[in-house]
Amino acid sequence: MNTMKKLLCFMLAMVMVLAMTACGGNTETAEPTDAPAAPAVAENAVFRKLYASEVTTLNYLITTQENEMTIAANVVDCLVEYDSYGNIEPALALEWSSNEDATVWTFNLREGVKWVDKDGKEVAELTAHDFVNSAHYVCDANNAAAGAAQYTGIVAGAAEYNEWTAYQLALPNAVDGVDENGNAVKLVKNDEGEEEVLAEAAEATVDGIGVKAVDDYTLEYTLTKSCPYFVSMVSTGPFMPSNAAFMAEVGDKFGTSNEYLLYNGAYILSTYEPQNQRILTKNASYWEPDAVHIDEVQFKYNAEANSVATTMYLAGDVDMADVSSDLLTAMMADPQYADNIHPTRASTSYSYWYLFNFDPNFDAEYEPENWDLAVNNENFRKSIYAAMNRVAALSASDAMDPASLVSNTITPAGFASASADYTTYGDVAKFASNDYFSEEAALSYKEAAVKELTAAGATFPVKILTLYNPTSSSWANESQIVEQNLEKVLGTDYIDVIIQAGPDTGFLNERRAGNYAMLKCNWGADYADPETWTDPFVDGSKYNFIYKAKGAETQALFAEYTELVKAAKAITNDMDERFEAFAKAEALLLEHGFALPIHTSSRYYQMSNLNVFEGQYAPFGNATLRYKDQYLYEDSMSLTEWQAAYAEWQAKLGA
Repeated sequence: MNTMKKLLCFMLAMVMVLAMTACGGNTETAEPTDAPAAPAVAENAVFRKLYASEVTTLNYLITTQENEMTIAANVVDCLVEYDSYGNIEPALALEWSSNEDATVWTFNLREGVKWVDKDGKEVAELTAHDFVNSAHYVCDANNAAAGAAQYTGIVAGAAEYNEWTAYQLALPNAVDGVDENGNAVKLVKNDEGEEEVLAEAAEATVDGIGVKAVDDYTLEYTLTKSCPYFVSMVSTGPFMPSNAAFMAEVGDKFGTSNEYLLYNGAYILSTYEPQNQRILTKNASYWEPDAVHIDEVQFKYNAEANSVATTMYLAGDVDMADVSSDLLTAMMADPQYADNIHPTRASTSYSYWYLFNFDPNFDAEYEPENWDLAVNNENFRKSIYAAMNRVAALSASDAMDPASLVSNTITPAGFASASADYTTYGDVAKFASNDYFSEEAALSYKEAAVKELTAAGATFPVKILTLYNPTSSSWANESQIVEQNLEKVLGTDYIDVIIQAGPDTGFLNERRAGNYAMLKCNWGADYADPETWTDPFVDGSKYNFIYKAKGAETQALFAEYTELVKAAKAITNDMDERFEAFAKAEALLLEHGFALPIHTSSRYYQMSNLNVFEGQYAPFGNATLRYKDQYLYEDSMSLTEWQAAYAEWQAKLGA
């Protein structure tokens, strides 16, 4: 087949493939082709890849970052795991059950699972006490676990213990003062450096947390409410086990190097040399050795990985190379590359949206006070909403078929279903298939916003500070497209989009500090329910700080959203009714321009000697990060092979 025909077939295939993904469920597909597959490597299967971003910790109990969890997911197992079609399977737990109202869950553990050190030496046997130890550690505010909310939001006693330890942690830095009523209080400085009252917390003990070892192989979780989806939560980092005796021995060194970790997963982190290499070696003591087909995974550090990996792949020096979006078209036209390039499987584990910051903490030159007026004006927000050409923006990451990447809702299509896909429910359904881009609507909103903001004392153009992460190969280009598009539609008399590169490391700290006006943000699902997508918008979240908004109308809308979410969470016995309620809450955010969805987990292109469809799969958690169940092949899949594999996988998904 000549190159042009191949490209046309490729584009058509991608339209079909992502249409199926967006619909969720089992959709009829074209018959798989009979393209031959490359043979798997039978002996000494060593998978090699480059990485450009170093991890900051190996402590899987405190991090939720994908880069760091990629290691953890392969070296420490969870109570449950998933097969390659999204079906839940036993892992460290052989079976599980709940009481009638799903407030108490019991897991019966697999006996004989071993903890080993970095050299593969057996150290201890895994027991239910190891899960209790992790719960105690994660809920202790002294450890600053990013995933603590997964306990405090659902496990009995977890919030109380977390609040008590946070209070004790703050006390040494508190000073005596008085509140507005003249009462004696303790004062602490908040993130903005302002003094505020330190709220007292009731004393709580670690034993009050509802995680209990009934015996060595029986684990019990007591929850604060009915939670029918709880099993889907326990495949994430905070619910991973940890050995208490080992943690007591190493203390604060836990997770600082491979020497200060124990392993019970398919692999051991046998080598850990930051800025050089890290090596995962097959665990000889693993409880399911026949499911581990790759003997070793070698990660080699290279700051220029994005630009050199493709050349190294063709030279046989690595087994995977991502194809940058700016080179994709040219490489697809080159036969030496084209026969090895295929897309990755689009995922719904992360959702991305452009968010506005309601608590601007950026430099005076970007006029935070003026931005504060603008962002609290709904017509201003909706003018940006309507002027955002998302297809054009996504062409920065996928020049072949950007339209198929567009996501219209906060909760992705295909993520969760009751009797139907979540995005077909209630008020959110009207957004699910809607392209928001409309120059006419944008100019109408602009006209209304100019009148209202002028009366409020705002000046024009409104400066919109937006940051991008320079470690992302396409984010800078996307930001430039967004700037040009918004200013072209709305006019530079109205807005001035200012693009800045954020830091190479610690980029998330810029968002958490509110150092932006508009930013592309994301959230990763923690469990199989739409509730997980409400977390970035709750009071106290470090996302767009709606709860700190100064505008009365914004405050009222946030209060309404909060009540809608509260009502939805309370519905646990009728999943259709529950989905309807969450859809009503999500629609409020979309209707009033608080979040502008753009895409789910990025689909990109690569040359890879793995067949991703053999790997574990779930639209949340760590399943897709694992090498267990995967084989190493001698060559990368061709496009036709990928199409056949995708068709087969899609037909069996969830079956």
